[in-house]
Amino acid sequence: MENENYLKFINAIHNKSVVLVSVDSKEKGVITRTCIPFDFGPSKRYKDGSDRFHFYDLDSPEGKHNLSILEVQLITLEILIDSFEPGDYVTWVPNWIVARDWGAHS
Repeated sequence: MENENYLKFINAIHNKSVVLVSVDSKEKGVITRTCIPFDFGPSKRYKDGSDRFHFYDLDSPEGKHNLSILEVQLITLEILIDSFEPGDYVTWVPNWIVARDWGAHS
């Protein structure tokens, strides 16, 4: 798993960068969202064992929520100039798959 979107995603995690993603959603077609990159790997919610990009969607019309996307669904990922503070979004004791230096939220 070393494609361009994956490398940008990992970079965004390490640099605490907000990202803009275009996603092929089954329900709504192609959607574009501003997100916080959380993690990459299997999902606890989806039991199929497939690796997913895990985001926190900041501008969904339905309100802010977690967004887990299969690799084939992620069309584009753009790193924005905005950064985020993990403590503003991580409200649990994390058990990340992708190692990072987010201080108390690592």
